[in-house]
Amino acid sequence: MAEVSYRDASRIYPGTEKPAVDHLDLTIDDGEFLVLVGPSGSGKSTALRMLAGLEACDQGSIWIGDRDVTLVQPKDRDVAMVFQSYALYPHMTVAQNIGFPLKQQKVSRDEREKQVLEAARILDLEEYLDRKPKNLSGGQRQRVAMGRAIVRHPQVFLMDEPLSNLDAKLRVQTRAELADLQARLGVTTVYVTHDQVEAMTMGHRVAILDYGVMQQVDTPGELYRHPANLFVAGFIGSPAMNLVPTRVEAGKAAFGSLALELDPAVAAAVGKTDGSGLTLGIRPQGLTLGNEGVPASVVVVEELGSETFVFAELEHLGKTVRVRVRVDADYKVRRGDNTHVGVLGPAHLFGSDGLRYRTSDEEAG
Repeated sequence: MAEVSYRDASRIYPGTEKPAVDHLDLTIDDGEFLVLVGPSGSGKSTALRMLAGLEACDQGSIWIGDRDVTLVQPKDRDVAMVFQSYALYPHMTVAQNIGFPLKQQKVSRDEREKQVLEAARILDLEEYLDRKPKNLSGGQRQRVAMGRAIVRHPQVFLMDEPLSNLDAKLRVQTRAELADLQARLGVTTVYVTHDQVEAMTMGHRVAILDYGVMQQVDTPGELYRHPANLFVAGFIGSPAMNLVPTRVEAGKAAFGSLALELDPAVAAAVGKTDGSGLTLGIRPQGLTLGNEGVPASVVVVEELGSETFVFAELEHLGKTVRVRVRVDADYKVRRGDNTHVGVLGPAHLFGSDGLRYRTSDEEAG
């Protein structure tokens, strides 16, 4: 096990001007499960491959423990990678697939069998050791790929969207198994996904990339409650935060016909600017439907069983905007209903630079 550090690390592909990974500074603690997340093209897989040694680090350095591995060959970095495609040998049994890295290292047959059995026990694969990959489910194949990584006892696990080939139900089950496995093994793990729900439910911390630039890294709860900027606010949370342009007068932000009282620190910070380019952000559960608030009409109702999300249109700053509101599953509402959208909060305010204004509690903290 070891700490991992990206130190001003950049990757620029030949023929391109903009870096795929741009001056990345990130430290992953010993034993931590860190998730790299972002949309397609954000640089998350490139960052992972840089750590594995499969992509060059054109600027800066990468460290594993107290060793600079920037120029070290992949096979000498003491990392194990689990790919999206599983990459199992179809002609080998489960036991042979798991034990293959040990055979390459010329580990004795007895020791190989011992370590393969231990990995199979950890992953609940003992009854499948004599099967070929074609006779396994997707989830079982992924566990075999994990077993092949475990037997190497690496300092770092690298996982590149390992669950993306699984169906929705199996993904939920397997991500819980992976998180539990990592906690039991205590191995530093870097996990790449484009699925923000997967990131929030698995990672000790989550690092969000966009166009190769780190946007924010923090615990899932902090990312959700205190997004650093508009990109993080819109990316984290399912469904996404409602974001609408606003104006501020006398310490209050406009939302339809309502004037929302701002935190004193936020109001003071806005007062030092010209007040242009402001954006108000409220999550769906921070809004409510009822007889008070901004007049609105219901355009879409999404019933999810445990809860319902309602798209409502309302007049805001002379334009019609659409917001999503979370209501209880038994709340009676239909398309075409006239209602009112009220604000429960909290409400976030973002400046013209896209950064979120910090509240008094955050400033004090």
